[in-house]
Amino acid sequence: MSLNEQTIQTNTNPTTMHHEQPIIVGLDIGTTKIAAIAGRKNEFGKLEILGFGRANSNGVEHGMVLNIDQTIKAIQAALEKCYESNPSLDIKEVYVGIAGHHIKSLQTRGDIVRQSIEEEIRQDEIDRLVADQYRTYIPLGDQIIDVIPQQFTVDNFQNIPNPIGYSGVKVGANFHIITGDKNAIRNINRSVEKSGLKTKDLVLQPLASAAAVMSEQDLEAGVAIVDIGGGTTDLAIFYEGVLKYTAVIPFGGENITNDIKLGLGVLRSQAEAMKVQFGSALSDETKSNIFITIPGLKGMSPKEISVKNLANIIQARMSEIMDFVSYHLKQAGLDNRNLNGGIILTGGGSQLKHLLQLTEYQTGLNARIGFPNEHLGGDHSEELAMPMYSTCIGLILKGYNDFENKNRQMADNFIKISELEGADIDEVATAEEIAAMEAQGVPVTKRKTLKEFMDSFKNNILEMFKEEGDTGF
Repeated sequence: MSLNEQTIQTNTNPTTMHHEQPIIVGLDIGTTKIAAIAGRKNEFGKLEILGFGRANSNGVEHGMVLNIDQTIKAIQAALEKCYESNPSLDIKEVYVGIAGHHIKSLQTRGDIVRQSIEEEIRQDEIDRLVADQYRTYIPLGDQIIDVIPQQFTVDNFQNIPNPIGYSGVKVGANFHIITGDKNAIRNINRSVEKSGLKTKDLVLQPLASAAAVMSEQDLEAGVAIVDIGGGTTDLAIFYEGVLKYTAVIPFGGENITNDIKLGLGVLRSQAEAMKVQFGSALSDETKSNIFITIPGLKGMSPKEISVKNLANIIQARMSEIMDFVSYHLKQAGLDNRNLNGGIILTGGGSQLKHLLQLTEYQTGLNARIGFPNEHLGGDHSEELAMPMYSTCIGLILKGYNDFENKNRQMADNFIKISELEGADIDEVATAEEIAAMEAQGVPVTKRKTLKEFMDSFKNNILEMFKEEGDTGF
């Protein structure tokens, strides 16, 4: 069992299981950087960062892996630094962010007629409803990345956030389906696998970033997450507690750097340094009499760059990005009357000076910078609380969400089985329920008494958490 799924301590009763949380690793494959962060939740539900590595990204353009060999080298460099920060780590599986202009989304509707209408709605029925959406027709060459339920319905009752426990004949939901190009997805998976890792799940980057910087109050008020990365700007809009809209804008910080390079006739490294140190998203907020001196090449005279001209170039590109944000807000049917939480800017490009003012001016919405520090434990480094690591922190949170849902379902199954006491399994369990038990690795035999069944169930739970070399608990 690998360290990133290591479980140290367990009881035989999964409803009261207490164990050390697993180590989850997020891998952010970006246009300008590749970051690997390993984290584990503490007793207060906060993430303790156990390892961190970062490397310059090569082979990725506009969020898409184009050169697999260069991407592998960058991933391995980030992993090496992560191991240097914590040699005891053993990273086998990672949650990986995905973006790029190939990402698309669509809305669908699904319903199922329940077989056991006398009983309350169960999680396995919701899982079946979601699984049905993976058969939705999408264009040739695309692949479904994620299916996200929105409001559920039970018979004539609408806008139900979670239907489990309700009773009814028919349950349905609206779904937000995210798709991507098969080749782009394949390149990411190949890069990860050839780096000696397994992709646990692919997560849309704006959804990961949203998990890291958004609070329950933001979700309730309605908010737009704008993640300004190196190659793309990712957008996720939440309204009435659910994800309403996603989009990927094919411009980011790299475009600004290239604009400066071409517009001012400087090297790319000089353009990046000027953007970070002296850049502003509003030219009106800069003085026209301030200049930056750039060393000349090969004995040539130094070049003086006007900070005002620098701001004009940056503002032109950022205004274009915010025009796209405004366009997508209108496409989603949401404006400043609906999104009381405004816009949360995150990602590396969000820290441009005066970007908040430009965002508010162009969109008519209040804006703030989103930092992932709300979910981090108190001993994290200041660097990791920067917006550029929002996606990576959000990927770890996604991993924990999966882990906790799996534990919750295991506990629900245990409770359900416990209620069968005093009867033979084939007399009280449906064929569907028995199949579900078998799918979890629980051996089920016809006419087996409940006591025998429970003993085998407990033994399987113990085996799940037993390390090699363990002799018993």
